[in-house]
Formats: sequence, structure tokens, C-alpha cells
Amino acid sequence: MLMSGNDNHVAGLGTMAELLDPEAEVQPGYEGYLNDRVATMAEVLRDAGYSTYMAGKWHLGHHEGQRPYDRGFDETFALLVGGGSHWADMLGILPRDDPAEYARNGQVLEELPADFYSSRSYTDYLMDFIRSGRDEDKPFFAYLAFTAPHDPVHAPEPWLSMYEGEYNDGYDALEVKRWERAKELGLIDEDAPLAAGFPSTRKWDELSTEDQQSEARGMEVYAGMITNLDYHFGRMMSFLGDIGEAENTVVIFLSDNGANPWYSEEYPGATDPDFVAKFDNRYENIGHPGSNVAYGPGWADASSGLLDYFKNTPGEGGIRVPFIISGPGIEAGGQTGAFAYVWDVLPTVMELTGATYPADKEQPRGRSMMPLLNRGN
Repeated sequence: MLMSGNDNHVAGLGTMAELLDPEAEVQPGYEGYLNDRVATMAEVLRDAGYSTYMAGKWHLGHHEGQRPYDRGFDETFALLVGGGSHWADMLGILPRDDPAEYARNGQVLEELPADFYSSRSYTDYLMDFIRSGRDEDKPFFAYLAFTAPHDPVHAPEPWLSMYEGEYNDGYDALEVKRWERAKELGLIDEDAPLAAGFPSTRKWDELSTEDQQSEARGMEVYAGMITNLDYHFGRMMSFLGDIGEAENTVVIFLSDNGANPWYSEEYPGATDPDFVAKFDNRYENIGHPGSNVAYGPGWADASSGLLDYFKNTPGEGGIRVPFIISGPGIEAGGQTGAFAYVWDVLPTVMELTGATYPADKEQPRGRSMMPLLNRGN
């Protein structure tokens, strides 16, 4: 929906490819990849004269012809599947996606640089693309799709140890802390009730000491991942200043969904003994290469803070996400309570840039195009 300005059931991802029955007849909108009935944001902006760059997660098709290099991006470094190790080992989170596939300009890679870490490396690649390919007389569109903080929870030092002991009080304590902080900031009314916890979430005081330690460690690493992501996003913003484009660039920052309640073993096929044997999930290795740990529903509930529930639910904690936009023509420090949806991003970008969505006859590939969604009509 972000890339197409359309509903996922129209654009080809009625459900994620890994959840589709490979034996079932393919229905329109359920191809399992971003289909040809929509134009991508990159195609729209490239047609408008922009250079287009992308680094990070794609998850919109991994076969030839479906990769980001095939869908309007001039330079790409992409994780093609839904998730994987954040290190160079390319371990997947699903047996069917192991090893995790990466591609550089449409060509699948056999290996990653030995010092690879997703958030840092994606930022490095994107800055290199802009630096080497930039024409100062030509605008650019840069898509930085961090995989973090998607599990497995991995972080380099010093972020790996940054929050040691911070979450030893458990899920409820964190949720209350965030609820109280939201009231201090005026985000909710003083008498706003604490969000209801998910009914099946385990209670912290019912866990063994060993389980509490492991659970707390998962949240520590998760927090480190987010702080690390923030650091690298800051590098990207500083880079825009270094090349003289900080005041001439619209920046959009958003999350794709709420906190993930699954443990790693709950993914399809993830309990296969041969797959499990690839990982070292001992307490002392959580966050390091070779671990495959997700922080689970207790922390997902707590991470949602003042919002109900988490990803995979229609609660606000699942579908209400951070969204920040800044740049020329955007009111500084403004906030809005207006309802917005991710398919609104492409029309907004078109309005800001003057780009237009291609009509059928204008399509260089001769595709029959679905119109952009327009909630005003």
C-alpha cells in the first residue's frame, strides 16, 4: 500500500506470499508480489525526473522481474524476504526463506560483507548511492527501509548492553511507565484508563526466575536495536546536511505496524529440528550472531503503552503507528488528529512533488493500471 497508493488486495499482497497456498489457483490481488496493475512510488517519481534509490527490506516479490530494481529504482540493495538475521550470516527466520535472500540491482547475492549489520549497512549503501549517482540538477527519491527492530533481536555494542537491567521489573511495570509518561506529555487525558492487556499474555510474576531473565534480555536487545536505528537515521539526516539538501528534502518516517507478539518458534515451520539446530539461543548469546529470538506478546503488549494490543490484531496497538513528515511546505511542530492510512502516502508525495500517476496509455510497459485510491470520491 505504501509503494502503490492502493489496497494490498488490489496490489498483489492480499496476504503475504509465505502464507499463500502454493497449490491454490492464483486470484487477482493474491499473486504474492507487487503486481503490474499498480505503479510503484519509484516508477511514478522516476517518470517525474527523479533519481531513485532504495536500501533495506522489500518483501514485495523475490523472483526475477519482481525485485525493486525491476520496479523503478535506479540503485538498490535489498533484503527480498520478510525478515532474517541482521548480521552477515544470512540466516532466515523461516525455513523456506533460509538463507535470507538479498539482491543488489536485481542480482541475488551469494554472501554479504563480513562486517554487515542491517541498520548501519542499509544507511551506508543509501548514502553511497546518493553520493555517487547524484546529479545536483536532478531531484532524488531515497527509500531507507530498515529491517530493525523486526526480530530476531540483534544489536552491536555499545547498544547491546545499553539497557542492561532496565526491564527487570517486567511487562506491567513498563506499560504503566509509558502510560504515565503519555499523560505527562499531554498525549492522553489525566483520567485516561490503562490499556487492557491481551487476555492470553502470561503474567510476569508467574514466570520462573530463569524465564524472567531471558524475557528481560530480549527486551533489552530490542530497545538497543531501536536506539541503534535512531542513531543511523540521525546519520542519514546529517548526510543530507553535508550535501546541502537538508532544507530541500521532504522526509517521511513511519512504522509499518505495531509490536510483534510472536516468539520465533511460532513462525511457520520454525520448529523443524534441522532449522532449530542452526541457532544458539542460550541466554548469553541473545542479540549476538547465531541467535534467533523474538521478544513475545508480553513485551509487545507493554511496548504498545497507552494503546490496546499489538500486531495481528485490529487494536490501536496493532494499526496505529508513528508517522512524522518534515521538510519544505510542512508546518514545523504541527500535529494532526486526522485519520490517515498508508495508501495516502503516495498521493501526498505526488502533491508535494508535482508527479502524476500514469494513465493506461502512458505506461511504457503497456500495463492496464488500477487507479489510485481516493477517499474523497
